[in-house]
Amino acid sequence: MQYHQAESWGYHVPVRTCMASDPLEKVARLASESAVVVFSISSCCMCHALKRLFCGMGVNPTVYELDHDPRGEEIEKALTRLLGNSASVPVVFIGGKLIGAMERVMASHISGTLVPLLKEAGALWL
Repeated sequence: MQYHQAESWGYHVPVRTCMASDPLEKVARLASESAVVVFSISSCCMCHALKRLFCGMGVNPTVYELDHDPRGEEIEKALTRLLGNSASVPVVFIGGKLIGAMERVMASHISGTLVPLLKEAGALWL
């Protein structure tokens, strides 16, 4: 699999379409492959803000741009189901665990619980 730098944050990883047939299984597998995983849409301003937050903290998330994936719509629908029908992107997994969308990540950041999660997952060393 070939990785390439995605602007100034993390890595965009092309999603292989022949793997898991169930989108929820695919999300779970992809989310478990890196310390921090962001499911995003490249034109989404909230996705951009979230990626910038992680970059500013020194975290390099693995970013899956759903609008660049042939099965992106299916994955986005699966993420919506996981979140209980709230906004589907951005969605963040840390250490393979669903953190949630932008509001949950920001609430964790403000409350001081985000950094310990990132350290526990091995995404931050300070």
